[in-house]
Formats: sequence, structure tokens, C-alpha cells
Amino acid sequence: MKLVAKLIIRILANSAAIWVASYFITGFSFSGSSRDWILAGLVLAVLNSLVRPILKLLTCPVIILTLGLFSVFINIFVLFLAEKILPNLRIDGLWPAFWGVIVISLVNYIILSIFDNKE
Repeated sequence: MKLVAKLIIRILANSAAIWVASYFITGFSFSGSSRDWILAGLVLAVLNSLVRPILKLLTCPVIILTLGLFSVFINIFVLFLAEKILPNLRIDGLWPAFWGVIVISLVNYIILSIFDNKE
């Protein structure tokens, strides 16, 4: 049951993070119903759970050489991949994607740290 609750919180956190990014960042937009927001959160959660670890494993030497900064580019790639999957998400270039990754990461960090159960 805890796994399902964590998954729901992560999906809702991703949905909220996409909303915040689309509200504050010019060139980063998402339009749709509440169902579309939840679907976007689900897609981002799945991509972050499946694709991002594989990319990090494949680019591990580059991540080490850049002292972790290459991870930002992996996150940008995952965000562009989500844009290809989601018809309601639009990112107009590298800088909106960069700031989108920063905002999404911060919002996710804040929300997930609030709901984190330390057992």
C-alpha cells in the first residue's frame, strides 16, 4: 500500500511541477484538462523511473568527468522526450527546457520532502 501511495504522490508532484513550470517559464507551456495534467505527471514519473537511470548508466563516465553537471542534460533530454509523448506539452528551445528542469526538480524536491516518511 505504501508503494501505491508513493507512486500517487510522485505523479501528483510531477503534475504540480509541470504546472508551476508552465506558469513561470516563458516558452514552456502545457494546456489541457485536469486529466491531462495527471497523465503528464504519470508520463514524467515513468520516464524518470525507466529511461533516466538507463541514460545515467550509459553516460556514467561523462557524468563523472563533468562532476555531475551532465545530469542536467539527461534531465533536459527526458523532458524533451516527454514533450514528444504528450501533445499538450510545448517547449520552445533549450533555455525553457533548462529552466523547466530546474523548476520541476525544485518543486518535486519540496513536495516529496513534505510527504517523505522516515521510517
